[in-house]
Amino acid sequence: MAERSGIALRELGAVVVVSGPGSFTGVRVGVSAAKGLCDALGVPLVAVSRLAVLAGMGGASGRVVAVLDAGRGEFYCGEYVDGVCVREALLIRDDVLAVVGREPAMAVVCEAGVAEALAELGPRLVQEPNAGDALALALRRIERGEFDDLATLDANYVRRTDAEIFAKPAAGR
Repeated sequence: MAERSGIALRELGAVVVVSGPGSFTGVRVGVSAAKGLCDALGVPLVAVSRLAVLAGMGGASGRVVAVLDAGRGEFYCGEYVDGVCVREALLIRDDVLAVVGREPAMAVVCEAGVAEALAELGPRLVQEPNAGDALALALRRIERGEFDDLATLDANYVRRTDAEIFAKPAAGR
């Protein structure tokens, strides 16, 4: 993207990465690449949640709940009030309905299947978030000087990996 924009890598002031949730491999590769680039160039990193980006696309203020398909009958659910994250969690459908119904909230989704699964909530169906949508959110953090630590930043999986879920306990533990 920098090359297409006519920007040399050495001119970058920061790097923005969507840190998840999403595909384990995709998120891991994206975060690793961003961290490596920042380390090599000596520039700061801003990681943003895919759920936060989606919530910002709903065009509403107040309480917004962003919902993504997590597979296995589960949903990634991010609850935001005026753009501030209250929580992100892995929930089943009934729990998503309870979160949205607890107080007036707009549900924002970008997948038709999720919109169908949560039809009684009347969710706002928006386009899949893209880099430009993430950048708009990240610019506010850059302006405030809120950067992530390269050494401690990890992917935002929300759910544990299959290896963590199905691992057999080590002998003697």
